[in-house]
Amino acid sequence: MNVSSPDKPPAGSGLLVAVLAAGLARRFGGGKLDAPCAGKPLGAWVLDVVARAGLAPGIIVTGTDAPRFAREAAGWQCVTNADAASGLASSLRLAGQEALRRGSGAMLVLLADMPLMPPTYLRDLAAAEAPAATRQEDGRPGVPALLPRAMFADLAQLSGDRGAGPLLAGARGLDLRAAPEGALADVDTAEQLAAVARVLALRG
Repeated sequence: MNVSSPDKPPAGSGLLVAVLAAGLARRFGGGKLDAPCAGKPLGAWVLDVVARAGLAPGIIVTGTDAPRFAREAAGWQCVTNADAASGLASSLRLAGQEALRRGSGAMLVLLADMPLMPPTYLRDLAAAEAPAATRQEDGRPGVPALLPRAMFADLAQLSGDRGAGPLLAGARGLDLRAAPEGALADVDTAEQLAAVARVLALRG
């Protein structure tokens, strides 16, 4: 793991927001998170949602070639995942390690290619009692998700391109929430980028 600004002191026992942005974007043709989307890079929209939700900047897990939106994000700390090609689990492991290093009490996990998440939903999820997660279209728990400190070390058990869903599915007392309609839209193709850009433009 390579963390920028290594001399930064631990953030204490509060919430750590972790944005996962290390995907290779093969279906998009690369460069997805820096692609223009309704006036700003696609990846910057999630950071804007975090700010509008009143949450403090945390970490952005990137591949070795960090997207520009992440490098230029004020207040955020980039964590480099040299094993990003192995799948999402490797980024989650690094995020959990950083949360443990900081002494964080909980970690809110987001994906950088989901720009339509309402700030109010994110704020309410962050204020929930962990573990809490978002019900996906197939009914399984997924991101955005709030993980308790006790689960950070368990992220090391994950492998491949599966996220924390398997851990959350077996978590006792899981608070499983339904996101607002359309909030879970992500971007894997140029067509999907154009679709979310239209929604964002209409929102002003």
